[in-house]
Amino acid sequence: MTSDSFSTLALSAEKLANLSSLGYDTMTPIQAQSLPEIMGGKDIIAKAKTGSGKTAAFGIGLLEKINPRFFGAQCLVLCPTRELADQVGKEIRRLARSVPNIKLVLLCGGKPFGPQVGSLEHGAHIVVGTPGRVQDHLRKQTLTLNGLVTLVLDEADRMLDMGFSDAMKDIISKTPRTRQTLLFSATYPQSIKEMSRSIQRDPITISVDSTHKPNVIKQWFYETSKNDRDKALLGIFSHHKIESALVFCHTKIQCDEVAHFLQQNKISALPIHGDLEQRERDQVLVRFANNSCAVLVATDVAARGLDIKQLQAVINYELPKDPEIYIHRIGRTGRAGEKGLAASMFTSWEEPRVDLIESYQDTTCQRGKSTSLKHDPGFTLKPKMTTIQLDSGRKNKIRPGDILGALTGDAGLASGQIGKIDIFDMSSYVAIEHHACRQALNYLSNGKVKGRGVRARKLS
Repeated sequence: MTSDSFSTLALSAEKLANLSSLGYDTMTPIQAQSLPEIMGGKDIIAKAKTGSGKTAAFGIGLLEKINPRFFGAQCLVLCPTRELADQVGKEIRRLARSVPNIKLVLLCGGKPFGPQVGSLEHGAHIVVGTPGRVQDHLRKQTLTLNGLVTLVLDEADRMLDMGFSDAMKDIISKTPRTRQTLLFSATYPQSIKEMSRSIQRDPITISVDSTHKPNVIKQWFYETSKNDRDKALLGIFSHHKIESALVFCHTKIQCDEVAHFLQQNKISALPIHGDLEQRERDQVLVRFANNSCAVLVATDVAARGLDIKQLQAVINYELPKDPEIYIHRIGRTGRAGEKGLAASMFTSWEEPRVDLIESYQDTTCQRGKSTSLKHDPGFTLKPKMTTIQLDSGRKNKIRPGDILGALTGDAGLASGQIGKIDIFDMSSYVAIEHHACRQALNYLSNGKVKGRGVRARKLS
């Protein structure tokens, strides 16, 4: 029986105190099963879904191997997307607070190359990045991995799906054979088994329960015809009175079409997929996170790494072929003690997929006809907030408090009318209640933030 207390691990008092201050009271199943093996120097292949605590599992483990006196890359974490890399980097920095002088560098595409080179020149203990950009730095010899102790492949299945196989092989070929390799994957297809065989030494296989606790996520399957999917989709929204949702589609084109259809029917929705530029992707994620967009329409690849705290529903416009992917999709709702809804559409020829999902979960789900949905033609879904973009950001020394101070000071807004504030390198985003948006824009067009004029516009 594995104890779930962090104190059972060979961690210093400072590290245990830091974990406690971060709210890490007991280990999650993936942490309890993997951390002793990681700290023991073993290679592991771990199957764990988003939200399982896997970042802390490898983050705590890799920090144990770092020598702060040696300013070379000792750990490399590869992630499929910039968003996931950002999250992982932030979490490891929090975990490293109790270790003096640890430096972490983020290497992702969509960011200027020069500043990354400068950061690497000053030395970095931990590198977190996406395969393409890490490969660029290796090619230009601005990054060397000769002293690498730990390699982490986070969401390795998604990196393979995104076509990073060759890049990953190239990167791994430039690391020492003596390294420890930690492979984390939400699903466990044949391609992952083959990768493990080629890059790991006697790995310990760890798998935590990938199904969801009964009664946390209510699962509904609605049979419809191919031509009635859109009508059924509107029926799901109005019947279940959905206020926030992630809608999954198979293709980028389908994402655009479904988002446009929802917009035409007065449901606030935005698509997110691989064809978006990084700036567009950032704006979509900001608007969804700050409640100025109610529905995100995404592909599986684009949805990886999304940090969604509270989500009422997940809707499958089409069912995935693999039940593991279905489980991974719906796991984004019903978190943090909240109940969740998973609603899926299927045609008669897709019924075997529903049977497979039920068999995989060893449970019977609710099934019905899409015609049973109570469709309210007057149903609308408007976001609670509006997003304003400012043309100043981190490079201009702008902080959230500067924007909040300007809007609650000279602009005269109440603090309750202002929502989430996000700061990027060259721009900032602030969520404002609808009826206060004009007041905020009027001030920003004439007033100042931190003593300087800024340009502002409403995102729509």
